[in-house]
Amino acid sequence: MQNQFDPRTTTGGFDPAVAVGVPRAARDAGLRSYMLKVYNYMASAVLLTGIVAMVFAGSGFAAQVMATPLRWLIILSPLAIVFAMSFGVNRMKESTLQALFWSFAVLMGLSMSTIFLVFTGVSIAQTFFAVTASFLGLSLWGYTTKKDLSGFGTFLIMGVVGLLVAMIINIFLQSTAMHLAISAIGVLLFAGLTAYDTQKIKSMYAYVAGTDMMGKTVIMGALTLYLDFINMFQFLLSFMGNRE
Repeated sequence: MQNQFDPRTTTGGFDPAVAVGVPRAARDAGLRSYMLKVYNYMASAVLLTGIVAMVFAGSGFAAQVMATPLRWLIILSPLAIVFAMSFGVNRMKESTLQALFWSFAVLMGLSMSTIFLVFTGVSIAQTFFAVTASFLGLSLWGYTTKKDLSGFGTFLIMGVVGLLVAMIINIFLQSTAMHLAISAIGVLLFAGLTAYDTQKIKSMYAYVAGTDMMGKTVIMGALTLYLDFINMFQFLLSFMGNRE
């Protein structure tokens, strides 16, 4: 989410870890530990979101609450938290970011509870496992590839902006064909962003290792990958899911 520690925004190719003479094995171990923390945060948040969504939908409250104006508070609150974390990361304590991160996962669960009212359980499960397998493969490729994906990232982010505009337009048009096209393009865009963001998060390690920004960068990295996963899941479910 934040690019101030992204090496692609700097020049000179300076690597602090190399400069201070840290052995390669130690750097590699530190990087693996850093990425593992990112994935653990991300996977835990996805699990928490899923549990909250299932419980809220199963309780019967989701159908009642989401039929009232209160649904807008539930839908917009996660977006507000993302903006707060993104723009306030430098000023906030790590504990504050953690609290916001877990609050975001819970609110996303409340918001996504409606999928259990619209789509079949089998369809949701199949989509989840398909997206999980795709995410793992794409993220692994982004982590291991030597190719610089920064150019693709710019294109993909512009694509997401265009996708949002198309979604707003389709609110008024209510076109089924356009809805399917948006869903298909959305899956492809966030699949690409998964690889791009993984590489970006990996590259940040050299700039935050040993600093007080390390923990914050882990949380923000997890948030970024969480958003890639959830968006890919929602678009694929909308495109291929079987409705109740």
